[in-house]
Amino acid sequence: MPACVLDDLRLDGAYAAALPELAVPWQAQEATEPRLLALDEPLALELGLDPEALRSEAGLALLTGTALPDGAAPVAMAYAGHQFGAYSPLLGDGRALLLGELRDRDGRVRDLHLKGSGRTPFARGGDGLAAVGPMLREHLVSTAMHALGIPTTRSLAVVGTGRHVARDEWLPGAVLARVASSHLRVGTVQLARSTGDVALLRRLVDYAVARHAPGAAAAERPALALLDHVVAVQARLVAQWMLVGFVHGVMNTDNTTLSGETIDYGPCAFMEAYDPATTFSSIDAQGRYRYGNQPGIAQWNLSRLAEALLPLIDDDQERAVELATASIEAFAPQHRAAWLVGMRAKLGLAGERADDEAVAALADDLVALMAASRADLTGTMRSLGAAARGDAAPLRRHLASTDGWEGWSARWLALEPDAEAADAANPAYVPRNHLVEEALAAATAGDLAPFERLLSVVRDPFVERPGLERYATRGPDEDFRAYTTYCGT
Repeated sequence: MPACVLDDLRLDGAYAAALPELAVPWQAQEATEPRLLALDEPLALELGLDPEALRSEAGLALLTGTALPDGAAPVAMAYAGHQFGAYSPLLGDGRALLLGELRDRDGRVRDLHLKGSGRTPFARGGDGLAAVGPMLREHLVSTAMHALGIPTTRSLAVVGTGRHVARDEWLPGAVLARVASSHLRVGTVQLARSTGDVALLRRLVDYAVARHAPGAAAAERPALALLDHVVAVQARLVAQWMLVGFVHGVMNTDNTTLSGETIDYGPCAFMEAYDPATTFSSIDAQGRYRYGNQPGIAQWNLSRLAEALLPLIDDDQERAVELATASIEAFAPQHRAAWLVGMRAKLGLAGERADDEAVAALADDLVALMAASRADLTGTMRSLGAAARGDAAPLRRHLASTDGWEGWSARWLALEPDAEAADAANPAYVPRNHLVEEALAAATAGDLAPFERLLSVVRDPFVERPGLERYATRGPDEDFRAYTTYCGT
């Protein structure tokens, strides 16, 4: 086995040490012929890791979990969760491992976590492996989300394993190395609560508070303060999803983080034709996690967190329920406020040129216009900068089929929107579905060039560049009206 890539790299096992009841020590499966497929060099540098060293044989061994620093103790994390509304008492990392925690160059604690590293005791019949396509999808989409300024787990690297995995067909395998501020989920708290061990639940809350909401430690009710914090960060997160048309696809409670970061990019995609009923997931036949339902589902998930925390909120059950309910009820207004802040920026109406009521009316009416014409969300919003400069043609192309767009435009222009501010808030490029599929198909066949080109485009989404017109163009409706994505398991 090769030596660890960095002699001074330390991977702490703080989570496993603090909460051994919620983790199982485990080892990654060997990669027979590891090959680097993608590496986020800026992220590596943030973490204090040498990108060139990560490309070496020893580096690939680190990224696949087969050669770790002395003292590292990888674990499969345990959690429960509501999946499509049905409670599963034990889920956990069926094909993933927490290698440990490290400190980045700013002193922040970050998890280093693998996906597709082999079966664990939580695999539930699965093979524990992953295919190249889904792992590159997570690398691509999480990179795009970070570039858009949306809180997210991040992909450090994707490494081909040299073996094939059986899905509907035999596909080349890969492991993804993921970085997050933590992998604590609503489902983690649900599992701790289900044990009936209040001391374990308290230790988990103390760990989560120290990691994500240190100010809550001094609160009269730290568990309630943690709940308030998670409600706030999730309200902002989902508002940011809605602003760019991101559809997560599988918003189970085990995919809802306490950190407020987006996690687990399985059946996800960016909506093009504006439609609140949009869903891309092959396993979401009822549309539970459709685009327009995401805020409501987030609040439902947070209600499950509140239930799990009740024993620590107050000794009096009725008082605990009352306090938790008030916290959960704050989600909707916080989400609405965050969405309107985002829409104000997208409309180029920062400052005092427009009051909140005028911005809200313009935002709601624009959404209605886009829905009525199935307008391309990204293209419509990006065209606002040109319209503010006096070129209404792009906006007209997106909304001309809808009565009322000219009246809306006149109301908006009367407030003298800032074109540069609108451009800075509205991306020109998101991972368009047809381009994602084209890139992943080529990568699965061994050609990484289309993937690397698309990745370079979405890394810098707000600056339009000549020659990239196809990356800003909506896909063919007939081919992608029923676009479907898969979990990859």
